[in-house]
Amino acid sequence: MTQQLILDLLPPSAPTLDNFVVGENAAALDALRHWEAGRAIYLWGAPGAGRTHLLRAVAARPDALYHGPGANPAALKGIATGDLLEHKLIAIDNIELLDDAGQAALFALYNRWREVAAAKQGFALILAGDRAPLAMPLREDLRTRLGWDLVFRLELLSDQDRAEALKTRASERGLQLSPEVISWVLTHYARDMSRLSALVEALDRYSLEKHRAITLPLLKDLLASSQT
Repeated sequence: MTQQLILDLLPPSAPTLDNFVVGENAAALDALRHWEAGRAIYLWGAPGAGRTHLLRAVAARPDALYHGPGANPAALKGIATGDLLEHKLIAIDNIELLDDAGQAALFALYNRWREVAAAKQGFALILAGDRAPLAMPLREDLRTRLGWDLVFRLELLSDQDRAEALKTRASERGLQLSPEVISWVLTHYARDMSRLSALVEALDRYSLEKHRAITLPLLKDLLASSQT
């Protein structure tokens, strides 16, 4: 509850490839920076590994489409069967949640992607799910297609990576977090960097409002005040 309230106070910054904390995921990030039409990339990993961050970041360009949970599968089916292809990149998130209609639409889109891969209408297909291709709870012909091109497992950040990222986020705002604050956050707060970044931003605002330095008591005051 506290973590969600903090996010409501100050939403995290828009996801970009530059503000993604790399950790052990340099190869995946490099592939996303250098994607090409006609190629496909499948990312998988546990919640908090950065799948949605990366897909939203790479699909932020005007000629891209981000298709997330709850989106109408008819949009994908329309792209797969339409005469014109307006997108150069299509990102589809949380594919483990696709229902029968969504899976049928993705199957059709994969076929269209392969059909036009070497043509002027070619587009990149970037997908993400919570497990490896052959372990996905999808129809068999989709599971095999997930492994047709590049596949990367996203690793969760280590505590050292998260600590360095927290210091960097704070430094970017002209702040300095004490080892005590960082240790407490790593032990008691969320693992994913979008929530951690939002917490740093909320701390910055709260310290200015209260005219107090950022200390562990201030952090606990912020979390307590968000529950009232």
